[in-house]
Amino acid sequence: MPRQLPLRELTRATFRGLGDRLRERPRLRTTAAVFTTMSALAATSMLSAPSVAEPYSAAPCALKRTDAHHSEGLDTWNAAYPRPARSLDAVMVFLSFPDSTPLTSPAVLTADHFPATSRFFERASYGKFTLRAHPLGDWIRMPRPSTAYAIQRDWQPVHRGAYLRDALAAADARVDFSRYDVVYFVADPDAPGVDSDATKVVNLDTPLRADGAEIRRVVTVFEQHPPDRLVLAHETGHVFDLPDLYHRPVDGEGDWDTYVGDWDLMGSQFGLAPDLFGWHKWKLGWLDPRQVACVRDPDGTRLTLEPLGAGPGVAVAGAAGAPAFGLGGGTKLAVVRTGADSALAFEARGRIGNDAGACRDGVLVYRVRGGAESGRGPVEVIDAHPRTEACWENSVYPPLADAPVAAGESFTVPGEGVRVEVEGRTTSGAWTVRIATR
Repeated sequence: MPRQLPLRELTRATFRGLGDRLRERPRLRTTAAVFTTMSALAATSMLSAPSVAEPYSAAPCALKRTDAHHSEGLDTWNAAYPRPARSLDAVMVFLSFPDSTPLTSPAVLTADHFPATSRFFERASYGKFTLRAHPLGDWIRMPRPSTAYAIQRDWQPVHRGAYLRDALAAADARVDFSRYDVVYFVADPDAPGVDSDATKVVNLDTPLRADGAEIRRVVTVFEQHPPDRLVLAHETGHVFDLPDLYHRPVDGEGDWDTYVGDWDLMGSQFGLAPDLFGWHKWKLGWLDPRQVACVRDPDGTRLTLEPLGAGPGVAVAGAAGAPAFGLGGGTKLAVVRTGADSALAFEARGRIGNDAGACRDGVLVYRVRGGAESGRGPVEVIDAHPRTEACWENSVYPPLADAPVAAGESFTVPGEGVRVEVEGRTTSGAWTVRIATR
């Protein structure tokens, strides 16, 4: 049986007739007051670029954002998504059903995800982003049995629409949605019709309106108790315009983790080194421009890369193995532009922070494509040791577990002619590398 991951965004849903059932009431809070049609777009579907984009990176190695859903281009920020460069507030609404009495309290289910989710983002962002959870203290009853919604991973639009419509209507009297940046609908995990593999992000082509605010996406949580590791952090990554990095086989058979293995949460929530790629941290605004080096000298550029997970107060093993502090503000990412829509990225990964369980330390190399859609290989890790694998007992994809270039090694990227030499470690724990573009 292939391993099934509850990390899927919706394929497509159209909810009609809601305008007739939920009319706008002046001066009263109402859910979906002015929407008649919603479309939920998948991670692998096309999403038109919004008319308004916020300028972001002017670096010569920054790829341009394209119309691809969750494009890895980062010259502009997609203003349809909340930008996690500040504190954001998330509401957790707990939904029960007439055909089941909850066996777990909202407080226990909240503890399944928080503070772990907030801590992941705090470490990943070097303290620049805080996700504040605001869970309701009790259950909100849905009007229909859980089995009536036919909940499953590839949900039928009519059932999915009924679920969202009922959830929003049921919660509207209790929740002022204008106060929140992120919405989590958490279903009773013990209800007979709940399928944990159906946890998804619903992206709305036409946003809902509630309490005077637009709701463009909702995280529908169907996790069992206890849940899969870091599942909510993964889904929340989609809320911030990050793509799925796993490979979903056409027939559902085969390995899901061939693109990035353990090396980014958006590839696998079970990864040994789930910290977000440096490219994603750049996209989200967590790396300053001075922390990204655009490498263009064909004869070679020597630079010092700080470990991606190093931040204020984080101990890093130095060259002699002794802990060293003070890293966090130096270069985190080196980029070589390889085409109009492609680049190679280089970053130092080690067993610190979110990567404490990493299989191997070293300089990780990966390819980024700005025009590749979510789920179709926008990022691919390049294996510096293609003939070996490692950590087979707990890696999600052992062939890539030893992908980084280790100290004292050199590696030429196949098909690109770009060569990286990892010369060693500094006493502070940083990595000295030389990158040549020919």
